[in-house]
Amino acid sequence: MNSTKITVISALAVLASAFTACKKDNSPLSDPVSEKTTISVENVLNSKPLVESGVFQGGGSPLILPGQSVTIQFSAAKGEAVSFATMYGASNDLFFAPENPGIQVYSSYGAPIEGDVSAQVKLWDNGTRINQKPGTTVSHPGLAESRNITEVNATDAQGNTYLAASKLIKATLKYNGNSLFALTIENTSGGTANETPLSPGVWSVSYIVGGNLLNAAPLYMKDKPSANGLTWIAEMGDNGPLSTYIKSITGIFTPLSPVLVVVYSGIDNPLYKVGENDRNQGLKDLAQKGDASVLASFLKGKTGVKSVYVLAASTTNVLLPAINGQPGCRVSQELSVTKGDRVAIATMYGFSNDWFFASGADGIDPLKKGDVSTNIALYNNGTALDQFPGAGITQFNLAGTPLTESKPISLVPNPNPFTTLPDIQNFVRVTLQ
Repeated sequence: MNSTKITVISALAVLASAFTACKKDNSPLSDPVSEKTTISVENVLNSKPLVESGVFQGGGSPLILPGQSVTIQFSAAKGEAVSFATMYGASNDLFFAPENPGIQVYSSYGAPIEGDVSAQVKLWDNGTRINQKPGTTVSHPGLAESRNITEVNATDAQGNTYLAASKLIKATLKYNGNSLFALTIENTSGGTANETPLSPGVWSVSYIVGGNLLNAAPLYMKDKPSANGLTWIAEMGDNGPLSTYIKSITGIFTPLSPVLVVVYSGIDNPLYKVGENDRNQGLKDLAQKGDASVLASFLKGKTGVKSVYVLAASTTNVLLPAINGQPGCRVSQELSVTKGDRVAIATMYGFSNDWFFASGADGIDPLKKGDVSTNIALYNNGTALDQFPGAGITQFNLAGTPLTESKPISLVPNPNPFTTLPDIQNFVRVTLQ
């Protein structure tokens, strides 16, 4: 074989090899390998029954003398009530407090109540000291006894007489808008047979859930023994121990709405973008009402979205926090994912106007295992006027109608203008396994 023929054959072999390589490179790629992973979302909030509480005392001295007054500022939703306790100073163990659950601040129609609400304040006998005649020198600590708390209605257990509580203490409500109230407590006992100073006191407002207050008797219980530091107020006018107890049961309570879970690929986060207004695709319904169905329906037809789920608790629908010794609710969903997929989740801060927990701009890597809660943050949807979380008259889940506003979606600051929130990881736990 001559050298020219060998060269031609060699060239043809090279071309054939090159053609084969090109053909292989341009063949369809094999499908990415799918993997199974399970996402779980849990409400891990250590909830508290009282939405707000605090202390009060006189201006010039701790005592509130006849003719003096103090004012308490608080927020409340329909059905919530404000309670307080302060010592009838010229006694052995009497105290003023509203009848439980406290002073109602809205009518049955949801209209704020204003004006004189003194008729709701009562005089109570703590039952731990024998009473002396009003106007005589009160001996402290006095003779001990052991009875349940009872109302002093004209006379006490020893037959001593008293004016009605509303003649000795005046309580006035003022509504300052956006669910914010002021309660002024005035000592009006001056010049009466029951003239007395009022001691420093404690006040509280309970959450309402499903029409029921979480703690309808936070300061005292009628016909029960005094407890939790109330005796220190009733006998000595010292509000410290009761204040410590009340602080320990004051904090955050909120359910989480059914959780929206979206698997997507090759697109930006399909739920929201910080700095942009709500896209009017259904996120507002989730953020204001806890209804994920509108956004879920929209996303099912969106390019780049691979699967959409709405995860609801089996019995309560919403994810309740830990309460009364019961653990918080948890929901789970198995996902089929491939490399490059991302997962977005969103759930409403139930006792807000339009706050929602969601994964960040880049979503969650579904192939990562373990706790991924650091990917979650709390956002303000910017579509409803904010109020104190859990104490707003226009909050949808507290039987209200949100007041419309139009602002870009933003992170909820912490502390915020209303309260200080726990860390996000103490609200929501998201895990992949």
